[in-house]
Amino acid sequence: MGRISEDTRARNEEAIRAATDRLLSGDLPPGGKCDLRTLASEAGVPRTAFYAKKNRDGTTRPGPYQLLAQEFERRLTTLRDAGTVPDPRAAQIERLKEANATLKTRLDQRDAELETLKDFKRRVLSQIAAQHLEIERLRDQAAASGNVRRLSAARPGVAPYGSCS
Repeated sequence: MGRISEDTRARNEEAIRAATDRLLSGDLPPGGKCDLRTLASEAGVPRTAFYAKKNRDGTTRPGPYQLLAQEFERRLTTLRDAGTVPDPRAAQIERLKEANATLKTRLDQRDAELETLKDFKRRVLSQIAAQHLEIERLRDQAAASGNVRRLSAARPGVAPYGSCS
């Protein structure tokens, strides 16, 4: 790109400042972000104009709009540090990251609770099995000794012995 006139440079700088204000206020184009690429396309200048250039002898010189790019980045950082995010997609991404972290925490808690309940179930089933075996053993012991009599089953409609009715 060849040299530009001072008039063109002034118009470009004004377009960059206007685009900066729009982007930082949250007025983003569809599919755009709050970054230098979108700033360049909104201002109608090449993105490479925001970066330092190299001379033929290897030394660097500032890009024509590098100071405006630095100003944009500084203002963007200030807004982010203040808790204001001009890019709604970035804010949505942050909200989703926080929600994801919360859900992971809840999932870990549920997994721990589930493991505790599984352990409790194993212990209870073991106790029930041991009690069942003890009942079976006592029934067999009682049947073998012969000194235990069975009570007759109650007849329907007749009150059992000792009833208060």
